[in-house]
Order: sequence, then C-alpha cells, then structure tokens
Amino acid sequence: MLVTMVKKQFADGSTCQKCLQAEELLRRRGLWERIDRVVWALESDGDSEGMRLAAQHGVELAPFFLVEEDGKTRVYTSVLKLIAEVLAAPSESSASSANELDLAALQQELAQQSPERVVQRALELFGRDCLIAFSGAEDVALIELAAKSGHPFRVMTLDTGRLHPETYRFLDRVRAHYGIELEVYFPAPEPVQSLVKQKGLFSFYADGHEECCRIRKVEPLGRALATARAWMTGQRRDQSPTRSDVPVVQRDPVRQGTNGRPLLKFNPLAEYSLADTWSFIRERGVPYNPLHDQGFVSIGCEPCTRAVRPGEHERAGRWWWEEATHRECGLHVRKP
Repeated sequence: MLVTMVKKQFADGSTCQKCLQAEELLRRRGLWERIDRVVWALESDGDSEGMRLAAQHGVELAPFFLVEEDGKTRVYTSVLKLIAEVLAAPSESSASSANELDLAALQQELAQQSPERVVQRALELFGRDCLIAFSGAEDVALIELAAKSGHPFRVMTLDTGRLHPETYRFLDRVRAHYGIELEVYFPAPEPVQSLVKQKGLFSFYADGHEECCRIRKVEPLGRALATARAWMTGQRRDQSPTRSDVPVVQRDPVRQGTNGRPLLKFNPLAEYSLADTWSFIRERGVPYNPLHDQGFVSIGCEPCTRAVRPGEHERAGRWWWEEATHRECGLHVRKP
C-alpha cells in the first residue's frame, strides 16, 4: 500500500492552512510515518505533479490523499476518514485476540503498567470498539494517549443539558485540538420533561441527585456503551472513598456492549494521583476546562458543582450537600 499526500502551495509561496493542520494532526496521532510521499500542487505551476493528480482525480480540495493498493487508487479529501479507514485500521489478529480474551491474564499483564501502555493495549484489542468516556481533565489525558497510539478509537460525552458554558466551549476545543469526532449523547426528552414538570429544576437539593443523574447521565451512557465492546474511563483510586479499589481493567459489572456482549472497562489512570494528572496535562500541553483555574477540581453539571475550598478534597465540590460516600452519579457501578 502506498499513501500519497497532496499539499497545495499558493502563488505567494505560502502553504494552505488546512494542509498544515492535516499534517499536524497526523503527527500528533503518531501516523505521519504512514504517509509514504508528499507531492505539491503549485498554484503557480499548473503542470506540477500535485496539480496533475488533482485534475486526474477530479479533486478541487487540498489536502487530499491517494491510497494505492492492489492496482486500485482510492481518493480521500478528509484526513479523519483516512485515519479511520486506512492508517489506523485494526488487524484481523488483534480482533481475534480480543474475542478470545482471558480477563485474568490481561489483568495480570496490565497491573503494573503505565497509563500509556494500558491505553495502547486496550486499543490494540478493540480499536473503534473501545469508547473513551470524556468529560474532565483525566479523560483528556486518555484522549492524548489514544491520539498518540496510532490506533483507531472513539470518544463520547454526555450532554445533560445543564453543563457550564465553559464546559461546552471546552468540548469544542478538545474536538478541534485532536481533530476527532465527538459522539454526544443526550437524555431522552420524555423522562426529563416528566421530572421537571413534577418536581421542578432543582429537586435534587431536597431528595438527592440519583433520580436526575439516572435520567440525564446513566441512561444515555447505557445507550452509548451498547455500541461498543469496551470503554475507557479516567477514574483514579484517590478520587473518592467509592473508588479506592478501582482496577486497571475489569468486566463491567452491570452494563452490556454490542449485541448484549460482556463489556470490558479500562481505567488506565487508576494508580495516578491528582498531582500526576496535572503534571501530565501541563507537560503535554493538553487542553483543560478553564473552570479548573477558578478553583473547580471535579466538574459536573452547573447546579451540582462548586469550587473547592482550601483544604477540601477534590470531590468536595460535587453534590456538596450530601454525605461523601454517596457522591457518585451512577456512571461507575462497583457491583450489581
């Protein structure tokens, strides 16, 4: 297989911005070495190789990519589609090894491994059948590692309808930074309407957050995971009393994946501390929610999240009116 990238140079000698962005994305994803050659479409020279290839294949956009294999040529005008279908396609051997997975052996293999290796192994096994659940700082660290792995992956997030404005802008920033498609799942409208009609918008302050979270978060997550065979989270053991024994890899105790299959759950940052997480973010230049600079540590829905006071635990700003061991929304269930 031969992969050619055609870049455009304008008459003034400058390179088209989209060409530069595509190359940067490929380098960030560790896929630049998969591009076998680069040719130029020179605006000032209609006979340049790139201009001739554009005319030959009827392409008017730059950059574009030619994939030559078995005597046939495929044309890609989207770098994301090229990555998904060509550069990071999982091998048949990887797929079969995932089907024959020995969970105990995998747990032993990954028990003392770095987050980078855990992410790499999860994507080797499952590729786009592994769904990264994204909302906070830890999750972007996972996206950073996945993007550098060279393997295909998917990213999903939950829009509860009650996020901070800063969070919505943060989601778009991550989408643009990594050049990824962000799969957004919303709550079903009927249960939301019923809850608000019967109890108003802030009933959780009186009777607990579980009902609202079940409608706005737990049910949509279940729909998302039904499209995957594995998922990946940013859980850490030091985040809260309910997460102190989070394993690096586990069988999801309550949820099912594609076609009702068992679902595997990876927690690559299980052994990380909060300080480890932020060292990674700052060293790698990973995007983060600007609310973190305003004293927010763990960020959820706007009505249920506040900044953390000096000396408080990082999860103290989540559902702060409830007892600490109850501060889970139901996304991460320890047992049935």
